[in-house]
Amino acid sequence: MPKFNSNIELTIEDMDLIEAALRQSKANLSNCAVGTDPATTHEIEPERRVRKIHDLLGRLHNQKVFYRPQSTYVSG
Repeated sequence: MPKFNSNIELTIEDMDLIEAALRQSKANLSNCAVGTDPATTHEIEPERRVRKIHDLLGRLHNQKVFYRPQSTYVSG
């Protein structure tokens, strides 16, 4: 059984490209689900996939480290 690589090296540009692709996929799936009959099974799968993509985008966002310059004073 193959093992996962625990040391994945992605650049900021790679992550940006992945996020853009996920957002585009989410938008396409959201547009696909709009206007369909709720009784059909075609609506269930896109909604589930949209939810999974949304969760993944949230996990990617939570792993980012946002920096603020230490030399600038921000009141509040």
